[in-house]
Amino acid sequence: MLEELVTGGVALASVGAVYLLAAARVVKQYERGVVLRLGRLTSAVRGPGFTMIVPGVDRMRKVNMQIVTMPVPAQEGITRDNVTVRVDAVVYFKVVDAADAVIAVEDYRFAVSQVAQTSLRSIIGKSDLDDLLSNREKLNQGLAVMIDSPALGWGIQIDRVEIKDVSLPETMKRSMARQAEATRDRRARVINADAELQASKKLAEAAQAMSGQPAALQLRLLQTVVAVAAEKNSTLVLPFPVELLRFLERSGLQAQAETARAEAATGAVPPSTGASADGAHPGVGPDPAHRPGHYLEGVGEPEASEAVGPVEDLGDIEDVGGVVEDIGRVEDREADDGGRGTGA
Repeated sequence: MLEELVTGGVALASVGAVYLLAAARVVKQYERGVVLRLGRLTSAVRGPGFTMIVPGVDRMRKVNMQIVTMPVPAQEGITRDNVTVRVDAVVYFKVVDAADAVIAVEDYRFAVSQVAQTSLRSIIGKSDLDDLLSNREKLNQGLAVMIDSPALGWGIQIDRVEIKDVSLPETMKRSMARQAEATRDRRARVINADAELQASKKLAEAAQAMSGQPAALQLRLLQTVVAVAAEKNSTLVLPFPVELLRFLERSGLQAQAETARAEAATGAVPPSTGASADGAHPGVGPDPAHRPGHYLEGVGEPEASEAVGPVEDLGDIEDVGGVVEDIGRVEDREADDGGRGTGA
């Protein structure tokens, strides 16, 4: 009898140990346990720690509550400005309701991945290329809102979404490189022109300041000579004072003015020009148009005194034709006399 009791107790203890091992569950700190009893969801979600279920009746599924990092496969699309791009992203999400993540959706990871891909394609079609390259923060926020809308019903919260890379065709890369180079060239030219403008203003101020003191210009010239001679070179610098050129110019102008006043006072004709005081060529009369170089047109021709005799004023002669006939007869008589003299 005693042996039977001991055997029964040992068997009962063995069954209890087996039952305990089958019913005991341990839920980790970052997990939650969802228990389905005969296929029906129990009211409470098991927290972290040691818990018990009914073997063969209850079935517990553990759900990870940590933030999950899910890469989104690269998606090809056409932007709003008709540029073909390839964009990939990464999604950060976590489960906030373990029961909905188990009951509402079959596989919440796969569901989030598909929603992220379709949302990324939609964002590509609605955005310009410049937005994809430079305004990613705004696109990330819009993409997170698009994914988070259906995921809330699955007990999932989207923490953040980031566009990781944007791949462009080679032709577009070359075009963008040329555009960037042209932009930099334009900026360089504008900066150079602005520098030239500022330098010209400063030089004008310096020239105005030096104009009051002629010695300042000489000092600046000497400084330039010192700067050139500081290096070991074969350059020979001979400073020529600008004031000397101005003095010579003023002296020449004064000499011309004095000569003109002397001629006007005496009425003498300069021997070098051969012109009268009123600017007329000898034997020809004054130039009515006062053209410079008017008398240069006859250079190389015989002088007027040798070719043509002085013309008298014929305004007082009444019978001009008779005078011309008399002059002709006189010339014929002189010719005949010359011929007879030659024959004799």
